[in-house]
Amino acid sequence: MAVLEGKKITKEFGGLRAVSEVDFVLNKGEILGLIGPNGAGKTTIINMISGTYPPTRGQVFFKGMDITGYKPYKIGRMGISRTYQIVKPFPGMTVKENVSVGAMFGALGKTLSSRQSIERAEEVLEFVGLEDMSNRRADDLNVASRKRLEIAKALAMGPEVILFDEVMAGLNFSEIDKAVELIQKVRDKGISILVIEHVMRAIKGVSDRIFVLHHGAKIADGKPDDVLADERVIKAYLGRRYKELVQ
Repeated sequence: MAVLEGKKITKEFGGLRAVSEVDFVLNKGEILGLIGPNGAGKTTIINMISGTYPPTRGQVFFKGMDITGYKPYKIGRMGISRTYQIVKPFPGMTVKENVSVGAMFGALGKTLSSRQSIERAEEVLEFVGLEDMSNRRADDLNVASRKRLEIAKALAMGPEVILFDEVMAGLNFSEIDKAVELIQKVRDKGISILVIEHVMRAIKGVSDRIFVLHHGAKIADGKPDDVLADERVIKAYLGRRYKELVQ
């Protein structure tokens, strides 16, 4: 069953068309990978889903409901959360306080007291492996821990869908493996995931399906092995070197 769907979504900035009539479907309990060159329109897709940018044309549906053009706070309350490429924790606040803010402004926020939001933050921090850092200032964390904090803030919102925007960027191989494991654990909680990533080993290992953008248009969609062997994807994004390495 489709939990999130885009129908011919298009975004234009003046005379520039960043995304052009893209269709996609995220099924319940699925991890859907989104790949493509820099500037292909990947983050613009997430921005349209999350309400940061309204689509110029097309529609976004969440559980069959048309949410096109809804404000970000309303989409968050409905059960969609996201992370950001550039991780910016709330400065001067502890790790726990950062995550409790996510709890208060997500799908669970209407029913949580301040104390309950802190308890929710503690649960999530244990889940992502940051419980030992809960009282540290968030701005003092290293890159890997900041990425986990970003996941924790999104998870604390109590979402049914999370949009992960390059949560593995800047990580080493060991940290990437741990991030993949964490994303799979998030899915095991019943959360559907759309993930943007450039690390092919990671996106192939974590995704049930992958779709590919190039110059704002979708050029492939399917099982990871099929998509990554597609000549259009190799030519537009992966390059011949990738093909030689995997053969």
